Amino acid sequence: MLHFHLVSLFPEFYNSPLSTALMAKAQEAGLIAFSRHDPRDHACDRHRTTDDRPYGGGPGMVMLAETLAASLREIPRPGRMLVMAPSGRPFTQTLARELAQEENVTIICGRYEGLDGRLFDAFPLEPVSVGDVVLNGGETASLAVIEAVSRLVPGFMGKEASGEDESFSHGLLEYPQYTRPEVWEGRPVPDVLRGGNHAAIAAWRRQESLRMTLEHRPDLLEEAPLSAEDAAWLESRPWLRPGHNLFACLVHYPVLLGGKNPGASSLTNLDIHDIARTSRTYGLGGFYVATPLEDQARVLSDILRHWTAGPAAAHLPDRAEALRLVRHVRVIEEAIEDVAARTGMRPRVLATSAQWPRKQEAPSIPPVQVREWLRSEPVLLCFGTGRGLAPEALAQCDGRLRPLRFSGGYNHLSVRAAAAITLDRILGDFA
Repeated sequence: MLHFHLVSLFPEFYNSPLSTALMAKAQEAGLIAFSRHDPRDHACDRHRTTDDRPYGGGPGMVMLAETLAASLREIPRPGRMLVMAPSGRPFTQTLARELAQEENVTIICGRYEGLDGRLFDAFPLEPVSVGDVVLNGGETASLAVIEAVSRLVPGFMGKEASGEDESFSHGLLEYPQYTRPEVWEGRPVPDVLRGGNHAAIAAWRRQESLRMTLEHRPDLLEEAPLSAEDAAWLESRPWLRPGHNLFACLVHYPVLLGGKNPGASSLTNLDIHDIARTSRTYGLGGFYVATPLEDQARVLSDILRHWTAGPAAAHLPDRAEALRLVRHVRVIEEAIEDVAARTGMRPRVLATSAQWPRKQEAPSIPPVQVREWLRSEPVLLCFGTGRGLAPEALAQCDGRLRPLRFSGGYNHLSVRAAAAITLDRILGDFA
């Protein structure tokens, strides 16, 4: 039996949901049980006070440590102790499986501005979140945990397979289901489901799970167990790839040199090749190399001609395909004008930097925001060579992308590595 201990200021909240349908039947069968614990029962004043104003000021009230601790200590075998909180570990099917193996689970439902922080030192509390939303209290969230965990208890679902052959159980969303009639409002049930070929049905259901996940929760594919067949099927799908709206610009002037003086940096064959290949891999709309120096422009032209039109093009066609993305511009403004001419819109221009913006500057922009912009407008990413973009180059940008690595102390990536990591964070297949 799995016993849930519910700690709540409103224990009557659970009266209806815990006494209906499968939940009621599971209690009658002795599969699960519930006990309720109200911190108000341990209050010492006639108002049954369980909260007070926060130290340091601020809005709202905080649940008192004394009354909540007394409720927890009256539970003889609390098992794992969860606190429903938006700041907690995301509640997933994996965590539901873990909890279903327990004999006792305590769920603490916070109210107001939350719990006194010292309770987390006194008890092994695990904050758990059911989503990036704010609720009136933890009771509503706790019902999601109770139901997800209970249905994994042997015997709860009746037919054991029905508890696992559903969304998230195998890392993917569930495939669509159909029942009679065979044709409803002109829409027939898929032929494969009526053919009796169980292998074909299993393959169709797997592909439909992949399709549903790809369309609605592509982030799940990052950790889902995928086979080579799954990967091949995903690669063949015409799903949204916003990379065609993203453009990269490798800036050689104006950049910071030794002593942080502005100037022009050297153009290198390796930078051009590697960033071009990365740009092609992630489906970028184009890759610009910005340098006003005539000798560097000639070197760039010779490199591109050799790899895209000379003998090397036939020998390494993949490399030629990548280098055909490259265009020379003298300054960043020329790249902006070219993107506008190609897309019909002036692009958002973003700088990349290893440094956080100063206090007086606008906040840095996370990759997820860039990905959203790409769905409807072009973006030009400027990568600085040398020691980074000079202030006059930064002044031409509409914002600055969040630094890639800022907490390790050492932060000196090559521009080739920085470009690859940046493009993957923005355009990774399952980002």
